[in-house]
Amino acid sequence: MEQTRSHQSQYAGSLIEANRAPLVVISPKGKITDMNEALVNTTGVSRDELKGTGFLDYFTEPLKAHQVYQEVFAKESVTDSPLTLRHANGKLTDVLYNGSVYKDDQGNVLGAVIVARDVTEQKRAENELTEAIVFAELAVDIAEDAKLKAEHATRIAENAVKAKQQFLSNMSHEIRTPMNAIIGFTKVLLKTEMTAKQKEYLAAIKLSGDALIVLINDILDLAKVDAGKMTFEQTPFKIAASVSAMLHLFETKIHEKNLNLVMEYDQNIPEILVGDSVRLHQIISNLVGNAVKFTNKGKITVDVSLRSEDEKTTTIQFSVTDTGIGIAEEKLEKIFENFQQATSGTSRIYGGTGLGLAIVKQLVESQGGTVTVESTANQGSTFSFTLDFLKTSEDAEFDSGVFELDSELENINILVVEDIVLNQLLMRTVLDDFGFKLDIAENGKIAIEKLRAKSYDLILMDLQMPEMNGFDATDYIRNTMKLQIPIIALTADVTTVDLAKCKAVGMDDYIAKPVDERLLYSKIVAFVKKTAPKNLSESQAKIIDEIIVNSCINLEYLNGRTKSNPKLMMEMISVYLEQTPSLISNMKKGLIDKDWNLLYASAHKMIPSFSIMGMGVESENLAKRVQEYASTQQQTGEISELVGQLETVCTQACNELRVELNRIKNTAS
Repeated sequence: MEQTRSHQSQYAGSLIEANRAPLVVISPKGKITDMNEALVNTTGVSRDELKGTGFLDYFTEPLKAHQVYQEVFAKESVTDSPLTLRHANGKLTDVLYNGSVYKDDQGNVLGAVIVARDVTEQKRAENELTEAIVFAELAVDIAEDAKLKAEHATRIAENAVKAKQQFLSNMSHEIRTPMNAIIGFTKVLLKTEMTAKQKEYLAAIKLSGDALIVLINDILDLAKVDAGKMTFEQTPFKIAASVSAMLHLFETKIHEKNLNLVMEYDQNIPEILVGDSVRLHQIISNLVGNAVKFTNKGKITVDVSLRSEDEKTTTIQFSVTDTGIGIAEEKLEKIFENFQQATSGTSRIYGGTGLGLAIVKQLVESQGGTVTVESTANQGSTFSFTLDFLKTSEDAEFDSGVFELDSELENINILVVEDIVLNQLLMRTVLDDFGFKLDIAENGKIAIEKLRAKSYDLILMDLQMPEMNGFDATDYIRNTMKLQIPIIALTADVTTVDLAKCKAVGMDDYIAKPVDERLLYSKIVAFVKKTAPKNLSESQAKIIDEIIVNSCINLEYLNGRTKSNPKLMMEMISVYLEQTPSLISNMKKGLIDKDWNLLYASAHKMIPSFSIMGMGVESENLAKRVQEYASTQQQTGEISELVGQLETVCTQACNELRVELNRIKNTAS
């Protein structure tokens, strides 16, 4: 039996030592009677020193350890009680204690065995998790705060955009109103008998006015300027006449300063080239304007020379040389930057914003050209730029605004609602030339009184007027008087906001000031013929009216752009008919497959052709809405409906264009 007890003791000891967690055996009085090596390592106290000492002596919280000790003997077991063991060198070990009592054969409690499981790493992880949660909550609070600030900043930005739009709207109206009169009366004068010199001067005025309108449009469309998305016309023009007309604008100033203006023109340059004459005028005007401004004696030389040419393209160099104040070498690199001038005193002495050369650089480089400068202080400067132009066999004539009138239109009565006396006179002159009768109303209130007393075929409605503006007047005419008379807005403000408002109050169309006479006439004719077809039965009139109402195309722009060249018109219509069906197919496929990139690209490729084929802004807006849905990848019922509407519009346009194509072919043959 003694041998058996020895074996049992060795077996129990082996079990105790095999446990890698600290293990301790305590008596009912709380004294340590046995332990394993793990406890020795955790406390840093030898077995001999541990044996007989109090169980509570090795914990950071003796009171809590005493409670654990009492709980073991009271309940005969304890589970996962947290305590912290202290090493002799001060190191702390977080543990969870599990223990139970052991008894003799009669059931008397002899002591308790307690095992301490090391949870230091677990507790550290828990602490880190707690910290992470705290930081996460803090981050959420910060994000919420940032969101609120962002929303506030967004509101401020939106208000700023609205303020900018309002400013641009007001500025547009103020600038375009006098420009409407200047360009309008210039066109009127060009229709009268005059000497060649007078016609040349008037051409220069019109060219300058056109350039100013282009500049106004660029200023108003700030997004386009910021993005560098300027567009350039490609139309035939006489380059020598264009440059000469532009230089006439500076004759008075040059004579006042007793300067000589010399123009050297290379006669090898083709007479007619294809490019943007208005932009070219703007570039040269800036350079010559600077030369005149900074030159007090001597001469200014404008040189236009042929650099190279091939079968299709001509490269021309333009140089403007002056004998003025010149520019210091160290300043040359900065003069093409926005708001930069050669010296701080330049603006004070000579005036100007410092934008001229920046605009020149942007216009030249956007067309693929280059601009350079050579200058010596107190001796003068030479600004040069090169541009490529396409050759053409087409003719180019100055647009005097004369066009053929429809002889079938008689007794057309138009009400012009306009408060500016100069614009009233201009519209009276223009409409008289068209052979139309008209009455003038100074504001919307007077217009309504005239409509009560007399019927009209069409109303030309200005937007900004005293007493009652064009929006309120149109709303009253549509909703109170219940009149469906065509109303065309005459607006000096071409911002998107006002155009949407025009449509919302019931206006049928709009024309931007300065008014293009050809466009004005064509729109009046279209509305008058639409509302009052003559010599037709009631059923025929209804059918024609439906065709006109539902017509998708208007080839007026294409006619003007191709100068009614049947070959070119047929070619452009054929290209549209060729590309559109595949774009429709790709658009539908993109919707079905949820291929948003294909859907977006298909709608995007349709848009440029809408204006060429005269399909109207509604078609363009429809395609843009499809683009918006594709970019946000919103799969809703509305996108399917929009794609269906766009397909219908494009299909109808193709059908109408096939009819027009056959008509042009038959006419040409």
